[in-house]
Amino acid sequence: MLTGIEEVDWASLGHAYGPADDVPELLRGLASADPAERENALDGMYGAVHHQGDVYDSTLACIPFLLELVADPTVQDRGGIVELLTSIGGIDLCGDEALDELDPEDAEFTPAANYAMAAAAVAAGADVFLGLVHDPDPEVRLAAPCALASLHGDPVLVLGLLRERLTVERDTEVRLALVASVGRIALRHESLRAETVEWLDWLSRAAQAPGLRLAALAQLARVAPAEIPDDVVERVTVLLDEVRTAPAGACAEPARTGGSPTLVGQVRELLEEHSAGRPTPWTEELLRTLHTALDDRVDDRIALVLAQLRSPDWGQRSDAIWLCGGLIRVWRGRYDEVVRLVGAQLSDPEPRLREAATSFLERLFELAAPSADALAARLTAAPTGPPDPSASAPGGRAGRGGALLALARSGDSRAIPLLARALEEREVRRELLYAVDALGPAALPLAPVLRRRLAEVELDDLLYDRAAPLLFALGAVRGAQALPEVLRVLRGAPANRRDWVHEACLRTLAAFGPPAREALPDVRRLLASPSAAVSAMAARAVWALDGSLDEALDTLDQWLRPGTSGDEWCAAALSLGAIGPAAARTAPALRAGLGARELWVRVRSAAALWRVTGDSADTLPVLLAAWEENRHTRVAVAECLAEMGPAAAGAEHAIRAELSRRRRHNAREDGAGSHDVHDDEKLLTLCRAALAQLERRPV
Repeated sequence: MLTGIEEVDWASLGHAYGPADDVPELLRGLASADPAERENALDGMYGAVHHQGDVYDSTLACIPFLLELVADPTVQDRGGIVELLTSIGGIDLCGDEALDELDPEDAEFTPAANYAMAAAAVAAGADVFLGLVHDPDPEVRLAAPCALASLHGDPVLVLGLLRERLTVERDTEVRLALVASVGRIALRHESLRAETVEWLDWLSRAAQAPGLRLAALAQLARVAPAEIPDDVVERVTVLLDEVRTAPAGACAEPARTGGSPTLVGQVRELLEEHSAGRPTPWTEELLRTLHTALDDRVDDRIALVLAQLRSPDWGQRSDAIWLCGGLIRVWRGRYDEVVRLVGAQLSDPEPRLREAATSFLERLFELAAPSADALAARLTAAPTGPPDPSASAPGGRAGRGGALLALARSGDSRAIPLLARALEEREVRRELLYAVDALGPAALPLAPVLRRRLAEVELDDLLYDRAAPLLFALGAVRGAQALPEVLRVLRGAPANRRDWVHEACLRTLAAFGPPAREALPDVRRLLASPSAAVSAMAARAVWALDGSLDEALDTLDQWLRPGTSGDEWCAAALSLGAIGPAAARTAPALRAGLGARELWVRVRSAAALWRVTGDSADTLPVLLAAWEENRHTRVAVAECLAEMGPAAAGAEHAIRAELSRRRRHNAREDGAGSHDVHDDEKLLTLCRAALAQLERRPV
């Protein structure tokens, strides 16, 4: 075994962490009789030789030895090696991506060439995977179909083999892998698509186990989205019910005990924990595939989620919540009933279901309103039975802390006394303090406890992290009685992040307004700060505290001169916009910013110019151009459009187009922020307000 491994000059090769002289030990470890050694070796292969999917010269040198290990039936845990090879050879070389067309002068030539050579090398040895579909080890049979569909050069042969194997395979998860791999072949090979679509359609209706029919329907939707049947929701709902009531197959791997030090082991343990107690955990992936295929058929996807949320199976309800998280993040729709049913899961005895519901609701902000009663009930219910591992103190992260955050962000006043209790805890989740803004003036009773907590904050290097959320909350409730505590922080800020602390304090003082007039000497001293953010906020605060217009405008003027940076200009423009018509004399300087190279300088200048002069003739074209250029400007632009009223008539087409879109303006494929849904809903609210103003315009 591993013949010739010593003939390779491994030290001259490299991987993610330097010379690859440790690779022979890893390869031998994959063949070890010790399970822990095999797992450590596989972890090392992913961690160094195939780090984050990269292919190095040492990775290429490993391929023949990995293929040899896969072919040896005495080697245990070969399923993991098959998956490793599938990942290494996974580049899709089709058409124009041939290796000989890569440019050696390109800086990316070496890694690109490595990927291409890896794909070619694994494909050249892919016949080894053909025999694995009959292997006695179900983990090997589970990994083999994807390897064949992705890497073997004869898709007709593979397609026939996979379909034939399906007639005799008895392991549920392997059967699902066979169907998924048939779908993969159809996606990679157009010539086989029609035949495969016909077969998948037949399988989805055949007298087979419901899980297999569901898998076929999911792959049919993936391969031929245009041919998704109109009754897909009804069919899936029936199949899910049949899956729930069918006898569970003995396909799940027994849970392993003990924490694993390897990343591979930790991932496995997390999956086992997620699947524990669920007879059919594989339905989650099938439904994820189906949701992806349905794409913008939002109404169908919502109907499917609703059907899952009404299932007696807590696992299906949990899947629905996680799937709906991705749906609501990307697509606009009518989610009231979904949110209400998710809220109903907060009283379920299964802690994983409650955790999923809480995590979902806390990202919805105002959209969580239909679940407010359930959230309030969860927070006020007396604990019963054994301790709840998902619960925590009212201000904590898990369980009740998340429910309180969701309730506060929804703007429900029932959160206020619960927040007061949470603020008595030693540690308070900072998001709760930022959520106070959603509660409006009714949250003023929180001011005393916020004041007390701010007084307890130490004036050390961690001051900003600890004080900024409290300062924000005090500004949100207009808690001017905390002026002495705010001034203590302002005056005692350490060098570390001092400007940030000053800006946060000044923002709070500006929110307090005239009741904080006593702070004027401290605020005026900061007008001369070398930080534009601090100086501009000080100018805004001076104006807010006693209407001292000239010194505020003189300060802001200095940041609207040639040579200032974009950030400095924007800071001044934001403060001028807050001052409004009283700052009209700065209009010429702001107007100069309309033609700036930087997008946000143009946007902030146009918004401020509108607010200080009411001039829409020059500002509206700039705002609309920014709207089209960068979707992330749309909330700021829409705020102006909603203020303009009839003067925004030129924006009517853009507003109506935005309101007609199903996809959220800030939806990203590479991740999501906690405020994405809230920001898009804010955009929609502003657009509706602007349109309402236009529809009431005089004829």
